Amino acid sequence: MPLTAIVLAAGEGTRMKSRHPKVMHKLLDRPLVGWTVDCARRAGCSRIIVVVGHGAQEVRDYLSTFDDVEFVEQPQQLGTGHAVRCVFDTLFADAPVNTINDRFVVLYGDSPLMRPQTISWLTDKSTARNDACTILTMTPPSPTGYGRIVFEGGQVKAIIEHKDCTPAQQEELRECNSGMYCFEGSSLAQGIAQLSNNNAQGEYYLTDMIAWLNKHGSNVSAVHCEEYTELLGVNSRVQLASASKIMQQRINQQHMENGVTMLDPTSVWIGPEVTIGQDTEILPNTLLFGHTSVGTNCVLGPSTRLTNATVGNNCTVDETIIVDSSIDNNVSCGPRAYLRGGTHFKDGAKAGTHVELKNTVVGEGSKVPHLSYLGDTTMGSGVNIGGGSITCNYDGVHKNKTTIGNNAFVGSDTMMVAPVTIGEGAVTGASSCIYEDVPAGALGIERSRQVIKEGFATARQQRLEKGNK
Repeated sequence: MPLTAIVLAAGEGTRMKSRHPKVMHKLLDRPLVGWTVDCARRAGCSRIIVVVGHGAQEVRDYLSTFDDVEFVEQPQQLGTGHAVRCVFDTLFADAPVNTINDRFVVLYGDSPLMRPQTISWLTDKSTARNDACTILTMTPPSPTGYGRIVFEGGQVKAIIEHKDCTPAQQEELRECNSGMYCFEGSSLAQGIAQLSNNNAQGEYYLTDMIAWLNKHGSNVSAVHCEEYTELLGVNSRVQLASASKIMQQRINQQHMENGVTMLDPTSVWIGPEVTIGQDTEILPNTLLFGHTSVGTNCVLGPSTRLTNATVGNNCTVDETIIVDSSIDNNVSCGPRAYLRGGTHFKDGAKAGTHVELKNTVVGEGSKVPHLSYLGDTTMGSGVNIGGGSITCNYDGVHKNKTTIGNNAFVGSDTMMVAPVTIGEGAVTGASSCIYEDVPAGALGIERSRQVIKEGFATARQQRLEKGNK
């Protein structure tokens, strides 16, 4: 039976105190709603419908990269029931009710901790029992604020909101409603059209579906989620931090179980799309985000950040930032190196201390040891870049290329004014400004003549001392 996810993501989230919609705040490196959509996809949902409202365009822009996401607008946020009604009014208005045979799982764009296997478990149970509705429930340490489940003969007869519970019910009813459901399609279509907003808030509540289904003799049951943290929502920045910590522990534990060493897991932050090979060690204050891939037997950190980076095997990445760049095998970076903008280090290359490279290819065994900047550069193998050297690649309008041949030796404090080529095996003299091509095997040197003025410093000091008297 096809499974459709309805992701409710229209709320403003006033407690976030932000100009951005709540579901666009990031947990690790992914917006909250992205976690829910990805979870639904991995749970096997063949159709994912996201209900947008507050900040709709920002949510649409982010999710537009997902080919399997559809959007439904909720122009006024009139409750969870109204959000689901908008889905049926928009996408199923012309479909006869008895032809809507999908199962619908209702999820929330601010609940990033749900596991795909929990959704699959919920929907499998719902299908096996032939339920019109199956409620995912939990027993949090403090049930304050949650609706309580009332059972009768194994069926769910009612959900009583916390504020409506008597003191005895608050004490006795410990099973809580997570707000996540699996509905049989035709039952949901019929019931959602008949919900009333006859309440103090003038809103349509999805929980009212339970009473409607019971009234019509339909099966309503519950499945209990043992790990209640999966079902926690994020309504404030404090709760966002708490959820981030839970996800951090979950991800780090998985990597450690797969053969990754962490000296202090509490100080390591890894995004959901990162892959790490066995016997790699991650030192404190290291962040791995985006589509980052790390090979085997590497040492990362301390104080390292990789974003959309590819790291080969047997690499050392110490106090280094790598963004949208790659290093191959046996490469050493840092401390305090910065690789960005499509930089590529080939096997055995090195980036030393206080080195920045942008859109640069560093050949096999080549070294950029310290205090240098190289931009828009292609260098061959066996090159040595002396300390304090830079490429002057930007003329104020265009970025220009520097090419350095195999086994070239660039002396310390060399300025390479692009576009320029330093040939294979060529040498540049220290403190040279190279603005013309240096042929292969040649020496390129450009210096002003040094001038000595005997006694100048002594005379100057005497004048200063006399003037101070």
